[in-house]
Amino acid sequence: MGAMNELIDAAAVDGLRRRLEALGAPAAASISWTELAASVDRLDDLNLRARSDLVSAALIADLQAAGSADAEAWAGIVRSLLLDETFRGWTIWPVSETVTTLSLADGSVEAFDDGLRLLGELTPRLTCEFAIRRFLEADLDRALGIVQGWTSDQDEHVRRLASEGTRAFLPWAIRVRSLLAHPEATIPVLDALVHDESEYVRRSVANHLNDLSREHAPLVVETAARWLSAPDANTRSLVRHGLRTLVKRADPAALALLGFEPVVVEVSDLRLGDATVVLPGELDFAFSITNAGRSAAKLAIDFAVSYVKSNGTLAEKVFKLTTVELAAGESTTVRKRHGFRQMTTRVHYAGTHAVEVQVNGERYARTEFEVLLEPIPASR
Repeated sequence: MGAMNELIDAAAVDGLRRRLEALGAPAAASISWTELAASVDRLDDLNLRARSDLVSAALIADLQAAGSADAEAWAGIVRSLLLDETFRGWTIWPVSETVTTLSLADGSVEAFDDGLRLLGELTPRLTCEFAIRRFLEADLDRALGIVQGWTSDQDEHVRRLASEGTRAFLPWAIRVRSLLAHPEATIPVLDALVHDESEYVRRSVANHLNDLSREHAPLVVETAARWLSAPDANTRSLVRHGLRTLVKRADPAALALLGFEPVVVEVSDLRLGDATVVLPGELDFAFSITNAGRSAAKLAIDFAVSYVKSNGTLAEKVFKLTTVELAAGESTTVRKRHGFRQMTTRVHYAGTHAVEVQVNGERYARTEFEVLLEPIPASR
């Protein structure tokens, strides 16, 4: 099933069970973790998310069997586990999901708030960016009120949770409808973290901004422009990373904000190392670019690959290549090696593909190449 799925494997689950059995906390003393033990035999053929859900359901079943399936009792157990600094790793995910399930099932404001506080305590051991999503969906305003407080926490993992857990399109995570409906709601969180001392946190802020750009370009450009009006040493690189999707989409406002104005360039001699790519393989290509304008030009150079889909049509994806500054009349050569491998996130199909150069949002040279799923047999 892949290495990622094995992050929650039989050994990890059994380790969690042993920790729970060893607790001296009164809340855990009467619990027999039989469902948790049995869940080990059901892990095979499940992806990582499904394994987390399975383990969380087993934890809840064991708590219910002991009459302890309430938020306060589970919070006490988890805080006892946290007294051991070695309690960390991917089994934190189902533990945190259990916190969320029981806190929301309680229905009280007290359980809601303490559940979120507990996620903040857990996240230095393993990010709780997935478990927080259901809190946001249940009561966005209340959850964001607590999240905003995390932006000044001493622990960078907690500060990052404030940004990462509230991303609109967080990978592997459920979509939060209230976040999608109110994209401006998380801007105060980003404002509080844009100058964070931790690159780990700043990268999350940039990714959060990039998420918003998928559907709310004006809001993103406005926010980025405001940050650039009072920058520190890291602001420009953060903004550049946060606007990367808009740059690939040739958004004029985003390009202008980063200094990529309309230019007069000539792209020539787009050449391929080989006009056929056999999977797994690589496409080598190079081209020359000349600033044909009368003044220096700052260039955002990207490339677009048109992939053959299962129905034979083409689907395009733009990739970042490089940025350069050329004096008037100056030329440079750009080279790239682009990989083609079958992945769960991209399935390749045989057929005629194309690669095209994009400079400051405008398209230039284009050439086609063939993709084969296996080598052509040698003639006998």
